[in-house]
Amino acid sequence: MSVMRGVLLRASESAWLRERAVRYPFLRRSVERFMPGESLEDAVAAGLKMAGSGVFSVLTHLGENVTRPLDAEQATRAYIDALEKIREANLAAEISVKLTQLGLDLDKELCLANVMRIVERSSTERTVWIDMEHAPYVDLTLSIYRRVHERHRNSGVCLQAYLFRTERDLETLIRIGASVRLVKGAYSEPPEIAFAEKADVNTNFVRLAQILLSPQAQAAGVRAAIATHDVKLITQICDWAATQAIAKSAIEFQMLYGIQRAELLRLAKEGYPSGAFISYGSHWFPWFMRRLAERPANVFFVAKNLLSR
Repeated sequence: MSVMRGVLLRASESAWLRERAVRYPFLRRSVERFMPGESLEDAVAAGLKMAGSGVFSVLTHLGENVTRPLDAEQATRAYIDALEKIREANLAAEISVKLTQLGLDLDKELCLANVMRIVERSSTERTVWIDMEHAPYVDLTLSIYRRVHERHRNSGVCLQAYLFRTERDLETLIRIGASVRLVKGAYSEPPEIAFAEKADVNTNFVRLAQILLSPQAQAAGVRAAIATHDVKLITQICDWAATQAIAKSAIEFQMLYGIQRAELLRLAKEGYPSGAFISYGSHWFPWFMRRLAERPANVFFVAKNLLSR
Protein backbone atom coordinates (compact mmCIF):
# COMPACT_ATOMS: atom_id res chain seq x y z
CA MET A 1 0.00 0.00 0.00
CA SER A 2 1.34 3.44 -0.92
CA VAL A 3 2.11 5.91 1.86
CA MET A 4 -0.44 8.40 0.49
CA ARG A 5 -3.20 5.77 0.29
CA GLY A 6 -2.48 4.71 3.86
CA VAL A 7 -2.69 8.31 5.10
CA LEU A 8 -6.00 8.88 3.32
CA LEU A 9 -7.53 5.67 4.66
CA ARG A 10 -6.50 6.54 8.20
CA ALA A 11 -8.03 9.99 7.71
CA SER A 12 -11.30 8.35 6.64
CA GLU A 13 -11.47 6.60 10.03
CA SER A 14 -10.83 9.73 12.11
CA ALA A 15 -13.89 10.97 14.02
CA TRP A 16 -12.03 14.23 14.75
CA LEU A 17 -11.51 14.95 11.06
CA ARG A 18 -15.04 13.85 10.20
CA GLU A 19 -16.41 16.54 12.50
CA ARG A 20 -14.14 19.37 11.37
CA ALA A 21 -13.04 18.82 7.78
CA VAL A 22 -16.51 19.24 6.25
CA ARG A 23 -16.48 22.90 7.34
CA TYR A 24 -13.72 23.82 4.89
CA PRO A 25 -15.00 25.29 1.59
CA PHE A 26 -12.12 23.87 -0.47
CA LEU A 27 -13.08 20.34 0.57
CA ARG A 28 -16.73 20.96 -0.20
CA ARG A 29 -15.74 22.21 -3.66
CA SER A 30 -13.60 19.12 -4.19
CA VAL A 31 -16.30 16.63 -3.26
CA GLU A 32 -18.61 18.10 -5.90
CA ARG A 33 -16.58 16.22 -8.48
CA PHE A 34 -17.80 12.91 -7.04
CA MET A 35 -21.38 13.70 -5.96
CA PRO A 36 -24.00 16.01 -7.49
CA GLY A 37 -25.11 17.44 -4.14
CA GLU A 38 -26.11 16.57 -0.60
CA SER A 39 -29.87 16.26 -1.12
CA LEU A 40 -31.94 13.38 -2.46
CA GLU A 41 -33.35 15.79 -5.05
CA ASP A 42 -29.79 16.44 -6.28
CA ALA A 43 -29.19 12.70 -6.67
CA VAL A 44 -32.48 12.10 -8.50
CA ALA A 45 -31.82 15.01 -10.86
CA ALA A 46 -28.37 13.60 -11.67
CA GLY A 47 -29.90 10.17 -12.22
CA LEU A 48 -32.43 11.56 -14.68
CA LYS A 49 -29.61 13.17 -16.69
CA MET A 50 -27.69 9.88 -16.77
CA ALA A 51 -30.82 8.01 -17.84
CA GLY A 52 -30.95 10.19 -20.93
CA SER A 53 -27.69 8.53 -22.00
CA GLY A 54 -28.90 5.01 -21.31
CA VAL A 55 -27.24 4.74 -17.89
CA PHE A 56 -29.22 3.61 -14.83
CA SER A 57 -28.43 4.82 -11.31
CA VAL A 58 -27.65 3.32 -7.93
CA LEU A 59 -28.37 5.85 -5.17
CA THR A 60 -26.74 5.70 -1.75
CA HIS A 61 -27.36 7.94 1.25
CA LEU A 62 -23.99 8.53 2.89
CA GLY A 63 -23.48 7.53 6.51
CA GLU A 64 -22.08 4.66 8.57
CA ASN A 65 -21.47 3.32 12.09
CA VAL A 66 -24.47 4.94 13.76
CA THR A 67 -24.48 4.79 17.56
CA ARG A 68 -28.17 5.35 18.33
CA PRO A 69 -31.30 3.42 17.30
CA LEU A 70 -32.85 6.76 16.31
CA ASP A 71 -30.08 7.33 13.75
CA ALA A 72 -30.65 3.86 12.28
CA GLU A 73 -34.38 4.58 12.07
CA GLN A 74 -33.76 7.90 10.33
CA ALA A 75 -31.44 6.22 7.80
CA THR A 76 -34.06 3.55 7.12
CA ARG A 77 -36.71 6.19 6.53
CA ALA A 78 -34.32 8.09 4.26
CA TYR A 79 -34.00 5.05 2.01
CA ILE A 80 -37.75 4.46 1.99
CA ASP A 81 -38.16 8.11 0.98
CA ALA A 82 -35.58 7.56 -1.77
CA LEU A 83 -37.54 4.62 -3.15
CA GLU A 84 -40.67 6.77 -3.21
CA LYS A 85 -38.87 9.61 -5.02
CA ILE A 86 -37.47 7.14 -7.54
CA ARG A 87 -41.00 5.90 -8.28
CA GLU A 88 -42.40 9.42 -8.55
CA ALA A 89 -39.67 10.42 -10.99
CA ASN A 90 -40.01 7.17 -12.98
CA LEU A 91 -36.25 6.90 -12.65
CA ALA A 92 -34.32 3.79 -13.64
CA ALA A 93 -32.56 3.48 -10.30
CA GLU A 94 -31.74 1.14 -7.45
CA ILE A 95 -30.38 1.85 -3.98
CA SER A 96 -27.38 0.63 -1.99
CA VAL A 97 -27.22 0.60 1.82
CA LYS A 98 -24.54 0.23 4.49
CA LEU A 99 -25.49 -2.09 7.33
CA THR A 100 -23.65 -0.07 9.97
CA GLN A 101 -25.84 2.86 8.92
CA LEU A 102 -28.90 0.72 9.64
CA GLY A 103 -27.82 -0.33 13.14
CA LEU A 104 -25.46 -3.28 12.72
CA ASP A 105 -23.16 -2.02 15.49
CA LEU A 106 -26.17 -1.80 17.81
CA ASP A 107 -28.05 -5.05 17.19
CA LYS A 108 -27.96 -7.53 14.32
CA GLU A 109 -31.71 -8.22 14.45
CA LEU A 110 -32.54 -4.51 14.46
CA CYS A 111 -30.36 -4.07 11.39
CA LEU A 112 -31.96 -7.05 9.65
CA ALA A 113 -35.43 -5.68 10.35
CA ASN A 114 -34.46 -2.31 8.87
CA VAL A 115 -33.06 -3.92 5.72
CA MET A 116 -36.22 -6.00 5.35
CA ARG A 117 -38.37 -2.86 5.63
CA ILE A 118 -36.39 -1.22 2.84
CA VAL A 119 -36.43 -4.21 0.49
CA GLU A 120 -40.15 -4.74 1.03
CA ARG A 121 -40.79 -1.18 -0.15
CA SER A 122 -38.68 -1.60 -3.27
CA SER A 123 -39.98 -2.66 -6.65
CA THR A 124 -39.36 -6.36 -7.21
CA GLU A 125 -37.76 -5.39 -10.51
CA ARG A 126 -35.09 -3.29 -8.77
CA THR A 127 -32.26 -4.59 -6.60
CA VAL A 128 -31.51 -3.28 -3.13
CA TRP A 129 -27.75 -3.60 -2.77
CA ILE A 130 -25.91 -4.15 0.51
CA ASP A 131 -22.46 -2.56 0.61
CA MET A 132 -19.50 -4.37 2.11
CA GLU A 133 -17.55 -2.56 4.83
CA HIS A 134 -14.42 -3.33 6.87
CA ALA A 135 -13.30 -6.98 6.98
CA PRO A 136 -14.65 -7.58 10.54
CA TYR A 137 -18.14 -7.00 9.12
CA VAL A 138 -17.93 -9.51 6.27
CA ASP A 139 -19.41 -12.52 8.06
CA LEU A 140 -22.21 -10.46 9.62
CA THR A 141 -22.99 -8.80 6.30
CA LEU A 142 -23.16 -12.08 4.39
CA SER A 143 -25.26 -13.65 7.14
CA ILE A 144 -27.82 -10.84 6.95
CA TYR A 145 -27.76 -10.88 3.16
CA ARG A 146 -28.53 -14.59 3.00
CA ARG A 147 -31.52 -14.13 5.32
CA VAL A 148 -32.80 -11.25 3.20
CA HIS A 149 -32.21 -13.16 -0.03
CA GLU A 150 -34.21 -16.14 1.22
CA ARG A 151 -37.32 -13.94 1.14
CA HIS A 152 -36.41 -11.33 -1.45
CA ARG A 153 -34.58 -12.17 -4.64
CA ASN A 154 -34.34 -8.46 -5.47
CA SER A 155 -31.39 -8.06 -3.11
CA GLY A 156 -27.68 -7.98 -3.83
CA VAL A 157 -24.39 -7.76 -1.97
CA CYS A 158 -20.96 -6.32 -2.59
CA LEU A 159 -17.71 -8.34 -2.47
CA GLN A 160 -14.18 -6.93 -2.28
CA ALA A 161 -11.46 -8.37 -4.50
CA TYR A 162 -8.58 -7.44 -2.19
CA LEU A 163 -9.65 -9.90 0.51
CA PHE A 164 -8.15 -13.40 0.34
CA ARG A 165 -11.46 -14.97 1.37
CA THR A 166 -13.58 -13.46 -1.41
CA GLU A 167 -13.27 -16.29 -3.94
CA ARG A 168 -14.64 -18.70 -1.34
CA ASP A 169 -17.45 -16.29 -0.44
CA LEU A 170 -18.29 -15.83 -4.11
CA GLU A 171 -18.63 -19.57 -4.65
CA THR A 172 -21.20 -19.82 -1.83
CA LEU A 173 -23.17 -16.87 -3.21
CA ILE A 174 -23.25 -18.34 -6.70
CA ARG A 175 -24.90 -21.46 -5.29
CA ILE A 176 -27.89 -19.38 -4.10
CA GLY A 177 -28.13 -17.33 -7.29
CA ALA A 178 -27.15 -14.06 -5.64
CA SER A 179 -26.72 -10.65 -7.23
CA VAL A 180 -23.09 -9.63 -6.64
CA ARG A 181 -21.34 -6.30 -7.16
CA LEU A 182 -17.59 -6.84 -7.37
CA VAL A 183 -15.27 -4.01 -6.26
CA LYS A 184 -11.57 -3.83 -5.52
CA GLY A 185 -12.02 -2.69 -1.91
CA ALA A 186 -11.56 0.70 -0.27
CA TYR A 187 -10.61 0.11 3.37
CA SER A 188 -7.32 -0.31 5.19
CA GLU A 189 -6.92 -4.04 5.88
CA PRO A 190 -3.98 -5.99 7.40
CA PRO A 191 -1.71 -7.96 5.04
CA GLU A 192 -2.72 -11.19 6.76
CA ILE A 193 -6.16 -11.05 5.15
CA ALA A 194 -5.82 -8.83 2.07
CA PHE A 195 -3.61 -8.30 -0.96
CA ALA A 196 -1.37 -5.30 -0.36
CA GLU A 197 -0.11 -4.81 -3.92
CA LYS A 198 -2.27 -3.22 -6.60
CA ALA A 199 -1.15 -5.74 -9.23
CA ASP A 200 -2.29 -8.64 -7.04
CA VAL A 201 -5.66 -7.00 -6.41
CA ASN A 202 -6.12 -6.47 -10.16
CA THR A 203 -5.26 -10.09 -10.94
CA ASN A 204 -7.72 -11.33 -8.36
CA PHE A 205 -10.37 -8.90 -9.57
CA VAL A 206 -10.22 -10.31 -13.10
CA ARG A 207 -10.27 -13.90 -11.82
CA LEU A 208 -13.34 -13.18 -9.66
CA ALA A 209 -15.08 -11.40 -12.55
CA GLN A 210 -14.55 -14.47 -14.70
CA ILE A 211 -16.08 -16.67 -12.00
CA LEU A 212 -19.05 -14.28 -11.76
CA LEU A 213 -19.57 -14.58 -15.50
CA SER A 214 -18.99 -18.34 -15.68
CA PRO A 215 -21.60 -20.75 -17.10
CA GLN A 216 -22.20 -22.05 -13.57
CA ALA A 217 -23.00 -18.57 -12.30
CA GLN A 218 -25.24 -17.77 -15.26
CA ALA A 219 -27.11 -21.05 -14.85
CA ALA A 220 -27.72 -20.21 -11.19
CA GLY A 221 -29.27 -16.87 -12.14
CA VAL A 222 -26.45 -14.73 -10.78
CA ARG A 223 -26.47 -11.03 -11.61
CA ALA A 224 -22.87 -9.95 -12.11
CA ALA A 225 -22.09 -6.26 -11.57
CA ILE A 226 -18.47 -5.33 -12.27
CA ALA A 227 -17.64 -2.11 -10.42
CA THR A 228 -14.35 -0.58 -11.52
CA HIS A 229 -13.06 2.55 -13.24
CA ASP A 230 -9.92 0.79 -14.46
CA VAL A 231 -10.17 0.87 -18.25
CA LYS A 232 -7.46 -1.76 -18.66
CA LEU A 233 -9.36 -4.20 -16.46
CA ILE A 234 -12.62 -3.43 -18.25
CA THR A 235 -10.98 -4.12 -21.61
CA GLN A 236 -9.43 -7.33 -20.31
CA ILE A 237 -12.76 -8.58 -18.97
CA CYS A 238 -14.67 -7.64 -22.14
CA ASP A 239 -12.06 -9.28 -24.40
CA TRP A 240 -12.14 -12.46 -22.31
CA ALA A 241 -15.96 -12.51 -22.33
CA ALA A 242 -15.96 -12.23 -26.11
CA THR A 243 -13.79 -15.36 -26.38
CA GLN A 244 -16.32 -17.16 -24.17
CA ALA A 245 -19.28 -15.98 -26.28
CA ILE A 246 -20.81 -14.23 -23.28
CA ALA A 247 -23.50 -11.77 -24.33
CA LYS A 248 -22.85 -8.11 -23.58
CA SER A 249 -26.24 -7.98 -21.86
CA ALA A 250 -24.85 -10.32 -19.18
CA ILE A 251 -21.90 -8.06 -18.33
CA GLU A 252 -22.91 -5.12 -16.17
CA PHE A 253 -20.57 -2.28 -15.24
CA GLN A 254 -21.04 0.20 -12.41
CA MET A 255 -18.94 3.30 -11.78
CA LEU A 256 -19.00 6.17 -9.33
CA TYR A 257 -20.68 9.33 -10.55
CA GLY A 258 -18.13 11.78 -11.90
CA ILE A 259 -15.38 9.21 -12.57
CA GLN A 260 -14.65 7.84 -16.07
CA ARG A 261 -18.00 9.11 -17.32
CA ALA A 262 -16.94 8.88 -20.97
CA GLU A 263 -16.02 5.23 -20.50
CA LEU A 264 -19.34 4.45 -18.81
CA LEU A 265 -21.25 6.12 -21.65
CA ARG A 266 -19.19 4.19 -24.19
CA LEU A 267 -20.04 0.90 -22.51
CA ALA A 268 -23.73 1.76 -22.41
CA LYS A 269 -23.68 2.70 -26.11
CA GLU A 270 -22.02 -0.61 -26.97
CA GLY A 271 -24.78 -2.59 -25.24
CA TYR A 272 -23.38 -3.31 -21.78
CA PRO A 273 -25.79 -2.61 -18.89
CA SER A 274 -24.17 0.42 -17.24
CA GLY A 275 -24.89 2.15 -13.95
CA ALA A 276 -23.71 5.28 -12.17
CA PHE A 277 -23.29 5.00 -8.40
CA ILE A 278 -24.64 8.32 -7.10
CA SER A 279 -23.95 9.31 -3.49
CA TYR A 280 -25.68 12.06 -1.55
CA GLY A 281 -25.98 13.29 2.03
CA SER A 282 -24.02 15.39 4.50
CA HIS A 283 -21.89 12.60 6.00
CA TRP A 284 -19.52 12.49 3.05
CA PHE A 285 -16.06 12.87 4.61
CA PRO A 286 -15.12 9.16 5.20
CA TRP A 287 -16.50 8.22 1.80
CA PHE A 288 -14.60 11.06 0.11
CA MET A 289 -11.30 10.07 1.73
CA ARG A 290 -11.75 6.50 0.50
CA ARG A 291 -12.42 7.80 -3.02
CA LEU A 292 -9.15 9.78 -2.89
CA ALA A 293 -7.34 6.71 -1.58
CA GLU A 294 -8.46 4.74 -4.62
CA ARG A 295 -6.56 7.22 -6.78
CA PRO A 296 -4.19 9.35 -4.67
CA ALA A 297 -3.41 11.53 -7.71
CA ASN A 298 -6.77 13.19 -7.03
CA VAL A 299 -5.17 14.82 -3.98
CA PHE A 300 -3.72 17.36 -6.44
CA PHE A 301 -7.28 18.18 -7.49
CA VAL A 302 -8.09 18.93 -3.84
CA ALA A 303 -4.95 21.06 -3.56
CA LYS A 304 -6.05 23.05 -6.61
CA ASN A 305 -9.34 23.85 -4.90
CA LEU A 306 -7.45 24.88 -1.77
CA LEU A 307 -5.54 27.47 -3.77
CA SER A 308 -8.53 28.71 -5.75
CA ARG A 309 -11.04 31.30 -4.56
